[in-house]
Amino acid sequence: MFKDKHKEISLKLVLATSNKGKVKEIQALCKEYEVVPYSALIEEFEIVENGNTFKENALIKARAVFQALGDKNVIVIADDSGISVDILGGAPGLYSARYAGENATDKENLHKLIDAIKAKNVDSSPAYYTAAIAIVTSTNEYSVHGWMYGTALAQSIGDGGFGYDPMFIPLGYDKTLGELDENSKQKLSHRAKALALAKHILQTF
Repeated sequence: MFKDKHKEISLKLVLATSNKGKVKEIQALCKEYEVVPYSALIEEFEIVENGNTFKENALIKARAVFQALGDKNVIVIADDSGISVDILGGAPGLYSARYAGENATDKENLHKLIDAIKAKNVDSSPAYYTAAIAIVTSTNEYSVHGWMYGTALAQSIGDGGFGYDPMFIPLGYDKTLGELDENSKQKLSHRAKALALAKHILQTF
């Protein structure tokens, strides 16, 4: 909420995702704004993410939703993120959301990555998450990044979070993201770091 002598302005952000986990996390991290998934405004549609980087894919999603909404006044935010495991040469990386197939569930992706690490005859590997946040308006495009480093386990521990959370221990911690409480996760997550930078941009609007 931004205030001046004459009025209050509430900034509305449209998320270029229908992933319930991401929507919930971004809403929790951006409580000062009205945040809605684009699927609350128009029907969901397929977006071909054929970029070569997280940044490119985030911009592709944000542009597609901005154009589909047909409203020059909206601010669209898109996230593209994933986990990169050292022992797997950085996989799954860009393909984290569809590691086990185009329509794979979080559990299917999780177990495929666990099996891939096990196949290397190790119990864990250094790994890191990347998050790219894209912001698209009628006049400009912006992008920022956040990272979270730690260890990927060859097992699942904890029922919290989503995606690969139950197999990732952040640097400096002894519990997986699936075990940590939401407040702890919000302080250290790759998406939280990227959104903190995005907010500096949003404050200029």
